[in-house]
Amino acid sequence: MTRLLTISDAVATHARLTPNKIGTHDSRRGLTYAEWNARATRLASGLLALGLKKGDRVCVLAYNCVEWMEMYVALARAGLVAVPINFRLMGPEVAYIVEHAEAAALIAGPEFTALVDGIRAGLPVPDGHFISLGTDAPQGWVTYESVIASGDPAQPFERMMQDDMCALMYTSGTTGRPKGAIRSHGGSSLMALATALEMGFTRDDTALLVMPLCHANSLYFGTTFIHLGATCVIDDRRSFDPEALLATLSKDKVTFTSLVPTHYIMVLALPDEVKRKYDVSSVGKLLVSSAPVRKDTKLAILEFFRNGKLHELYGSTEHGWVTLLRPHEQIDKLGSVGREWAGSGAIRLLDEHGNEVPDGEVGELYSRTSYVFDGYWKNPEKTAEAFRGDWCSVGDMARRDEEGYIWLVDRKSNMIISGGENIYPSEVEGVLGGHPKVKDVAIVGVPHEKWGESVQAVIVLHEGASATPEEIRAWCKERLAGYKCPTSVMFVADADMPRTATGKILHRVLKQRLVA
Repeated sequence: MTRLLTISDAVATHARLTPNKIGTHDSRRGLTYAEWNARATRLASGLLALGLKKGDRVCVLAYNCVEWMEMYVALARAGLVAVPINFRLMGPEVAYIVEHAEAAALIAGPEFTALVDGIRAGLPVPDGHFISLGTDAPQGWVTYESVIASGDPAQPFERMMQDDMCALMYTSGTTGRPKGAIRSHGGSSLMALATALEMGFTRDDTALLVMPLCHANSLYFGTTFIHLGATCVIDDRRSFDPEALLATLSKDKVTFTSLVPTHYIMVLALPDEVKRKYDVSSVGKLLVSSAPVRKDTKLAILEFFRNGKLHELYGSTEHGWVTLLRPHEQIDKLGSVGREWAGSGAIRLLDEHGNEVPDGEVGELYSRTSYVFDGYWKNPEKTAEAFRGDWCSVGDMARRDEEGYIWLVDRKSNMIISGGENIYPSEVEGVLGGHPKVKDVAIVGVPHEKWGESVQAVIVLHEGASATPEEIRAWCKERLAGYKCPTSVMFVADADMPRTATGKILHRVLKQRLVA
């Protein structure tokens, strides 16, 4: 296996080249590259001193904060595997990921220690390996800073190989259970290089990471800027604040940020007198992803960010980046997700028999990249389903026009994207199917001007049963993250639920009816 530079090596290099440059900061504190490197070393050493060993999985559950940047680098340095957990998940969802990953340690923000304590009895994490980011550790926990203080600042570490796992990224699956996508150090570094080349980033950039650091978007872009020795600003607000975003862009002279359409819509909706208060002229590149963007929204983005070049991206946790709609294509190819990203290799659209479909026809999208994921953790069946040789698919359906532009037309899994979050209907259907009054249920996404899509539940009740939408939503809120819960509930007769000849619900037909 080949040795290569990881984000740990990159931070160490920049600590020598530009030790006093701010590498990352949030609203509370900043780290020069020298400070970042020193704290990552001590954290890595302290984690190994707890008894962790190369390849062990370490779960992280926290809001955005600068500590995420320390942890990603320290875990890579120690040869440990980062398992970021979405902070919006509920206790049972968190428990499943920790158990499935067979985690050896868990680091949590102080806001989540009570949640973890509520599920702790069934977790594989041993006593002494629960680490709180808070200043005071609850009973049974140790503090993050105490682990850093215990570390050896001069400890040597084993170099990583390109095939070594650096992260286990859990992404919801069509079966309703999240799947752990294995990301390697080699794939991570190659994607960072491709991103820098394609989008023209340099060490002089300042990136604002708004998306949760437990998500692939912020991790992949953050890795790029770490390799370059640029500066990463962490948006550590608990919820998106459009005016605060503008204030940060202006104050920190940010040159790049990645947002979902909902964020842009909220920024553009601010009163003109508010928007005029902030200088966003430093923003040279913008990215939008996760949902389609209307023409009027794109034009308004370009008008407000006058120096910003807009890019639109399609990718996934598993693929990495696949296609890019470049700045000069934004209006002429409105609705397309663009063409191949640099380094993505190629794209094929295949029918159910594995044959390429002609231009203009719909097929399942497969890509071949040098930075594709290495399969699903402990799930050989789903791994086999994702690949045809070197070609990988996450089930998205698309067509290609005569110029090679890709147009997403459906999701094989009926995935819903609301506010940038992926929601799989089968997971929500599984929860609602456990309600004693529910006989059958379908979850579909319907267009929403602000969030992209909203979650609609269509329910058939058992004969003689009655229920209210509020009762159904309350059932979900006790068992699912808030963003997965239906925003609206409709009750229908069994005969009115569209089905195939074998009884399967036709989600696409149901969605068409609801939209109409």
